[in-house]
Amino acid sequence: MTEPVRESSALTQLRRGVLEHCVLALLESGERYGYDLVGELSAAGLVASEGTIYPLLSRLRKGGLVATTWRDSPDGPQRRYYSATPEGSAALADFRASWQAFRSSVDTILATERNRS
Repeated sequence: MTEPVRESSALTQLRRGVLEHCVLALLESGERYGYDLVGELSAAGLVASEGTIYPLLSRLRKGGLVATTWRDSPDGPQRRYYSATPEGSAALADFRASWQAFRSSVDTILATERNRS
């Protein structure tokens, strides 16, 4: 029997570090229902369950980076929709600028180390 593939702790930490900004990036184009966010992030391989996203959305809301509205649903109870606040958009812009420089630095070091081997 084969053992399940375990995700490396490095990959787990990378995901945790960028997930909130990925949520903000998805909200940049407009408001979304939480379950829709889960689906998109799951499809991208960034989350495995709703249990990761809803606490994150709560932290973003408490931090003023996202706003929420409740809407009636044709399929049942009201749904909470999330949208980026101006502060959330500014945080995303800051992250994008930092990410470019950070990614470039990491890529340079990884390529240098590989070429030395």
